[in-house]
Amino acid sequence: MKNKKSLVLILLAFVVFLGGGYGLYQFLGENISSQQLIPEENQTSQVESQDETAPSGSSSSTSSDASSEPVQAPDFTVYDAEGNEVRLSDFIGKPVVLNFWASWCGPCKSEMQDFNEVHREMGDDIHFLMVNSTDGSRETVETASAFIAEAGYTFPVFYDTQSDAAMTYGVYALPTTYFINAEGHVKARASGAIDKDTLKQGIQMAQS
Repeated sequence: MKNKKSLVLILLAFVVFLGGGYGLYQFLGENISSQQLIPEENQTSQVESQDETAPSGSSSSTSSDASSEPVQAPDFTVYDAEGNEVRLSDFIGKPVVLNFWASWCGPCKSEMQDFNEVHREMGDDIHFLMVNSTDGSRETVETASAFIAEAGYTFPVFYDTQSDAAMTYGVYALPTTYFINAEGHVKARASGAIDKDTLKQGIQMAQS
């Protein structure tokens, strides 16, 4: 009888644990998109100057002048479907949504419909650079192009066949998205799949 009572208590505790875990999962699911968007802090350089004319024996004065500079988006070279070189700097003048993706990446595919819809809404004012991680084995120009054609997506797609863009931005996880303003400064980034609201929030940051 005692063993049966203990078993019931263990089962109840397990049910409570599952319920709490499910609640946490729902909470994280509702908040993960907003938490993924990370503003890029300004780079800060410290300039120190020392008064060399201070009298002997007196303490020298040291002052720090903190100057903030915007984070410049580094340039890179990718290729269009015809093999023509395309550089990020070609698009400076309008805000840029820079997205790294692959057709084998489930989270990448889950966000693409939203990217395509926002591109249709805002494509005249925002440059979309959907950069495919084209490693030549797991992903090729052919497989990526076939996926885009089958899905009917209309945003511009470019192919990182030399991994120049991925290495330049240190992208090791897909999808990753950067939001760059018209002057070529990185305003925010997001790791993982994002929804339409988060995408538009990032665009607003790039427009400000």
